[in-house]
Amino acid sequence: MSRILLLLLLVSSQLLFAAEEEREIILQLPPASLEKWYKPANERDVWLHTMFRLRREMQAVSEYAALEDVGLLKKWLARLKKDYQSIGEMVPEWKDELENELLEKMSMAAEHGELEKLQTLQRKLGKSCQSCHVEYKLSAVLRYRAPDFSSAVVESEETMEEEKYSRVMSRFTLLVNRIKIASEDRRADAAMTALDDLQQRLHDLGGSCSSCHKQERQRRYILGQQMQDSLDKVREGIKKDDAKQVGRYIGKFAVDVCASCHAIHRMQSDLRGLLSNE
Repeated sequence: MSRILLLLLLVSSQLLFAAEEEREIILQLPPASLEKWYKPANERDVWLHTMFRLRREMQAVSEYAALEDVGLLKKWLARLKKDYQSIGEMVPEWKDELENELLEKMSMAAEHGELEKLQTLQRKLGKSCQSCHVEYKLSAVLRYRAPDFSSAVVESEETMEEEKYSRVMSRFTLLVNRIKIASEDRRADAAMTALDDLQQRLHDLGGSCSSCHKQERQRRYILGQQMQDSLDKVREGIKKDDAKQVGRYIGKFAVDVCASCHAIHRMQSDLRGLLSNE
């Protein structure tokens, strides 16, 4: 399970608990200037990679201080200082919150070989980083790394027309239910027409997924052979007038495709939408 999904599940459980206790949990929104360092506003997730480097640099400084390797310690400390100070350049609202004095004292400690002092200072810097994460990390993840379907569209390969995601999802629900209803009522033509429409729309949806999921294997994780096998069984059931088979495999399709996709994307997207409604 992805870290983002785990965070979302944690927040959801906290919100439910808060409702039972008649409490409120408030998420602090990060400054608006942070957005330009994430996709799609930026070609790369610059902020995210800066955080990754800082984490690696903090680890290297800690390890080389413990090993008393001052040469490599200074190398990584210089990198840490550069990336840490870039935070204030990227997000001016946080510039005054940076603990630059701690970094300067760490550099002085390294110069004088005072490695125990340096480690104490680094722990203080780590606590400062953690306090910012506690306040902003979750809201930043939801706002800038969760999917946003509010303006997304799906283009039909047949008509070349575009439909909003919300309408496309509603249509999927309608078609899945129509197949089940028509099969139970022995209206094979209606069930088959709905199945054909469903498969075409799933194909169109797969094309829109490529905007985020660049590799075909990523898209086929949900819209792949397992999905096709289930729908082939649905088609076979319709032809045989076997409502039980149709019900079984349209249900399997709904779990494997609809529910799986929602588990990955929908909760994140809905929470992002809540945080975006200022």
